[in-house]
Amino acid sequence: MLSPAQINYVQYAVQAVGLAVVAKVAITFVSAIYAFFLRPGKKLTKYGKWAIVTGATDGIGKATALELARKGMNVALISRTQSKLDEAATEILAKYGSIQVKTLALDCNNLDEAACTKVKTLLAELGDVGVLINNVGQSYDFPQYAHELSDEAARNLITMNITSTFLMTKLVLPGMVERKRGAIVNCSSGSARIACPLLSEYSAAKKCIEQYTLGVAGEYASKNIHIQCQTPMFVTSKLSKIRHASFMVPSPSTYAKAAVASIGYETIISPYWPHALQLYVFGLFPDFIVSKLALSSHLGLRARALKKQQQKKD
Repeated sequence: MLSPAQINYVQYAVQAVGLAVVAKVAITFVSAIYAFFLRPGKKLTKYGKWAIVTGATDGIGKATALELARKGMNVALISRTQSKLDEAATEILAKYGSIQVKTLALDCNNLDEAACTKVKTLLAELGDVGVLINNVGQSYDFPQYAHELSDEAARNLITMNITSTFLMTKLVLPGMVERKRGAIVNCSSGSARIACPLLSEYSAAKKCIEQYTLGVAGEYASKNIHIQCQTPMFVTSKLSKIRHASFMVPSPSTYAKAAVASIGYETIISPYWPHALQLYVFGLFPDFIVSKLALSSHLGLRARALKKQQQKKD
């Protein structure tokens, strides 16, 4: 039996915990409102004159390059196909003729010594590289069980999502260290933040990018180099295979505006606020529930993809 004094102590303790929880929620809410709706974007040219964007001819990559150009940065586009690079460069210059655009055709699935030499040559030509957007990546053709992935697909997922980010960051950092300024954005995925069955290797590769960013961000913060990991959910693109934009699935241009506005702030962020809200809600549930929901959704996508494959064969 508790004494009156002990009961009062328990009541005070419960009240204190309750107040702490309410305060945390309130601070999180106010911080989110400021970050997503009130906070101004940084002046990106303070990092340098040039921004490099990998995977820059489609989707988020091209939209990000356009947004960086709108902010007054010269942009260097890296992607595999020169004809697509030329088209993207022409589009950017048609809208923002006062900036410069350079291109480099590079297969990020084959980053051998010759490829790295090409990047080093580009860096020497550009000189003042202030921003690097490690956007290039690869997902599954459709949701698959881990044992169904071909050896080539498994290797490509690692090379495109991890190796390219590691190498591009390593190549750009020496110049940023010398100039004592810079910003690097590593593009991960919301799938790295939740259980993601049938996209297991992709989500694991993107989780690697998140962890890598946390490490190098700590290493280079004192050198005035900000390194950030952005974790979008679905965006209309060839990668997601979603064609029509909606509130929760923005167009690349809508997403890119939020992504560029977030450069230089948090180390890990989902810059488009409806995506951040989705991840927050997922975080309220146990992993096994999120896993079941994701599995159910991905099984539906898988069934439709397999049906299309069969129809093509017939």
